[in-house]
Amino acid sequence: MSNAETMLIAYDGSTRAARAMEHAARLLRPRRVEILTAWEPVARQAARAVSRTGLHQSTVAPDNVEDDPAYEEALRICKQGIEVAESLGLSGRAHLVESVTTIASAIVDAAQELDVDVIVTGTRALSGFRGWWTNSTAEHIVRNAGLPVFIVPPELDDDEDDEEPEAHS
Repeated sequence: MSNAETMLIAYDGSTRAARAMEHAARLLRPRRVEILTAWEPVARQAARAVSRTGLHQSTVAPDNVEDDPAYEEALRICKQGIEVAESLGLSGRAHLVESVTTIASAIVDAAQELDVDVIVTGTRALSGFRGWWTNSTAEHIVRNAGLPVFIVPPELDDDEDDEEPEAHS
Protein backbone atom coordinates (compact mmCIF):
# COMPACT_ATOMS: atom_id res chain seq x y z
CA MET A 1 0.00 0.00 0.00
CA SER A 2 1.13 3.52 -0.60
CA ASN A 3 1.62 5.96 2.21
CA ALA A 4 -1.55 7.59 3.47
CA GLU A 5 -0.95 11.29 3.90
CA THR A 6 -3.17 11.74 6.95
CA MET A 7 -4.78 9.03 9.03
CA LEU A 8 -7.52 9.54 11.62
CA ILE A 9 -7.43 6.90 14.34
CA ALA A 10 -10.60 6.43 16.36
CA TYR A 11 -9.15 5.54 19.76
CA ASP A 12 -11.35 4.47 22.68
CA GLY A 13 -8.72 2.93 24.94
CA SER A 14 -9.63 -0.67 24.08
CA THR A 15 -7.15 -3.35 23.05
CA ARG A 16 -9.01 -3.45 19.71
CA ALA A 17 -8.24 0.24 19.13
CA ALA A 18 -4.55 -0.26 19.95
CA ARG A 19 -4.43 -3.29 17.65
CA ALA A 20 -6.03 -1.28 14.83
CA MET A 21 -3.43 1.47 15.31
CA GLU A 22 -0.61 -1.09 15.23
CA HIS A 23 -1.80 -2.61 11.95
CA ALA A 24 -2.43 0.79 10.37
CA ALA A 25 1.03 2.05 11.35
CA ARG A 26 2.65 -0.99 9.74
CA LEU A 27 0.49 -1.26 6.61
CA LEU A 28 -0.49 2.33 5.82
CA ARG A 29 2.65 4.14 7.00
CA PRO A 30 0.96 7.53 7.39
CA ARG A 31 2.78 10.83 7.34
CA ARG A 32 0.40 12.48 9.80
CA VAL A 33 -1.81 10.95 12.45
CA GLU A 34 -4.86 12.45 14.10
CA ILE A 35 -5.83 10.54 17.27
CA LEU A 36 -9.52 11.04 17.97
CA THR A 37 -11.36 10.18 21.17
CA ALA A 38 -15.07 10.91 21.08
CA TRP A 39 -16.86 11.29 24.39
CA GLU A 40 -20.36 11.82 25.68
CA PRO A 41 -21.19 14.00 28.72
CA VAL A 42 -22.34 12.09 31.82
CA ALA A 43 -25.71 13.89 31.83
CA ARG A 44 -26.42 12.74 28.26
CA GLN A 45 -25.32 9.18 29.07
CA ALA A 46 -27.73 9.17 32.03
CA ALA A 47 -30.55 10.60 29.94
CA ARG A 48 -30.01 7.93 27.29
CA ALA A 49 -30.01 5.19 29.95
CA VAL A 50 -33.20 6.59 31.47
CA SER A 51 -34.95 6.73 28.09
CA ARG A 52 -34.18 3.02 27.62
CA THR A 53 -35.53 2.04 31.05
CA GLY A 54 -38.47 4.42 31.16
CA LEU A 55 -37.51 5.42 34.70
CA HIS A 56 -37.27 9.05 35.74
CA GLN A 57 -34.01 10.24 37.24
CA SER A 58 -32.80 13.74 37.78
CA THR A 59 -29.47 14.52 36.18
CA VAL A 60 -27.19 17.37 37.04
CA ALA A 61 -24.93 18.57 34.28
CA PRO A 62 -21.61 20.11 35.34
CA ASP A 63 -21.23 23.82 34.59
CA ASN A 64 -17.87 23.35 32.89
CA VAL A 65 -17.02 20.53 30.52
CA GLU A 66 -13.73 20.05 32.42
CA ASP A 67 -15.77 19.13 35.53
CA ASP A 68 -17.50 16.25 33.73
CA PRO A 69 -16.05 12.86 34.77
CA ALA A 70 -16.61 11.58 31.22
CA TYR A 71 -14.43 14.42 29.87
CA GLU A 72 -11.65 13.55 32.34
CA GLU A 73 -11.80 9.89 31.29
CA ALA A 74 -11.80 10.81 27.57
CA LEU A 75 -8.79 13.08 28.10
CA ARG A 76 -6.92 10.23 29.82
CA ILE A 77 -7.82 7.82 26.96
CA CYS A 78 -6.77 10.31 24.29
CA LYS A 79 -3.39 10.86 25.99
CA GLN A 80 -2.99 7.08 26.15
CA GLY A 81 -3.69 6.98 22.39
CA ILE A 82 -0.84 9.40 21.75
CA GLU A 83 1.46 7.21 23.87
CA VAL A 84 0.47 4.11 21.87
CA ALA A 85 1.06 6.01 18.61
CA GLU A 86 4.50 7.20 19.75
CA SER A 87 5.44 3.65 20.80
CA LEU A 88 4.70 2.64 17.18
CA GLY A 89 6.88 5.42 15.75
CA LEU A 90 3.94 7.65 14.87
CA SER A 91 3.54 11.25 15.86
CA GLY A 92 0.39 13.20 15.65
CA ARG A 93 -2.17 15.41 17.24
CA ALA A 94 -4.77 14.47 19.82
CA HIS A 95 -8.41 15.46 19.43
CA LEU A 96 -11.25 15.21 21.92
CA VAL A 97 -14.66 15.49 20.30
CA GLU A 98 -17.92 15.69 22.19
CA SER A 99 -20.43 13.32 20.67
CA VAL A 100 -23.69 15.18 20.07
CA THR A 101 -25.57 12.28 18.46
CA THR A 102 -23.44 9.13 18.07
CA ILE A 103 -19.76 8.30 18.39
CA ALA A 104 -19.73 7.22 14.74
CA SER A 105 -21.17 10.56 13.59
CA ALA A 106 -18.55 12.41 15.66
CA ILE A 107 -15.80 10.39 13.98
CA VAL A 108 -17.17 11.04 10.47
CA ASP A 109 -17.58 14.77 11.19
CA ALA A 110 -14.04 15.03 12.58
CA ALA A 111 -12.60 13.15 9.58
CA GLN A 112 -14.24 15.62 7.21
CA GLU A 113 -13.20 18.64 9.29
CA LEU A 114 -9.59 17.42 9.56
CA ASP A 115 -9.52 16.48 5.84
CA VAL A 116 -7.95 13.07 6.42
CA ASP A 117 -7.23 10.42 3.78
CA VAL A 118 -8.28 7.35 5.77
CA ILE A 119 -10.11 6.50 8.99
CA VAL A 120 -8.77 3.67 11.14
CA THR A 121 -10.99 1.82 13.60
CA GLY A 122 -11.20 -1.50 15.38
CA THR A 123 -14.40 -3.48 15.60
CA ARG A 124 -15.95 -6.03 17.91
CA ALA A 125 -17.00 -8.05 14.83
CA LEU A 126 -20.10 -9.34 16.55
CA SER A 127 -21.99 -12.10 14.83
CA GLY A 128 -25.25 -13.90 15.27
CA PHE A 129 -28.05 -12.38 17.26
CA ARG A 130 -25.87 -9.77 19.03
CA GLY A 131 -24.35 -8.61 15.76
CA TRP A 132 -27.77 -8.29 14.17
CA TRP A 133 -29.09 -6.00 16.92
CA THR A 134 -25.91 -3.99 17.54
CA ASN A 135 -25.49 -0.74 15.64
CA SER A 136 -21.92 -0.97 14.40
CA THR A 137 -19.82 2.16 14.64
CA ALA A 138 -17.51 0.83 11.91
CA GLU A 139 -20.46 0.13 9.61
CA HIS A 140 -21.83 3.66 10.12
CA ILE A 141 -18.40 5.14 9.36
CA VAL A 142 -18.07 3.11 6.14
CA ARG A 143 -21.54 4.16 4.97
CA ASN A 144 -21.18 7.86 5.81
CA ALA A 145 -17.53 8.94 5.67
CA GLY A 146 -17.10 9.11 1.90
CA LEU A 147 -13.45 8.07 2.21
CA PRO A 148 -11.47 4.89 2.81
CA VAL A 149 -11.91 3.17 6.16
CA PHE A 150 -9.32 0.73 7.51
CA ILE A 151 -11.13 -1.69 9.84
CA VAL A 152 -9.20 -4.15 12.00
CA PRO A 153 -11.25 -7.01 13.48
CA PRO A 154 -10.40 -8.60 16.83
CA GLU A 155 -7.93 -11.47 16.85
CA LEU A 156 -9.48 -14.89 16.21
CA ASP A 157 -8.67 -16.07 19.73
CA ASP A 158 -9.93 -12.81 21.26
CA ASP A 159 -12.56 -13.91 23.76
CA GLU A 160 -12.94 -10.37 25.00
CA ASP A 161 -16.63 -10.20 25.63
CA ASP A 162 -16.27 -6.99 27.56
CA GLU A 163 -19.19 -4.64 27.41
CA GLU A 164 -18.12 -1.28 26.06
CA PRO A 165 -20.43 1.68 25.76
CA GLU A 166 -22.92 0.90 23.00
CA ALA A 167 -21.52 3.53 20.69
CA HIS A 168 -18.14 1.78 20.32
CA SER A 169 -17.38 -1.01 17.93
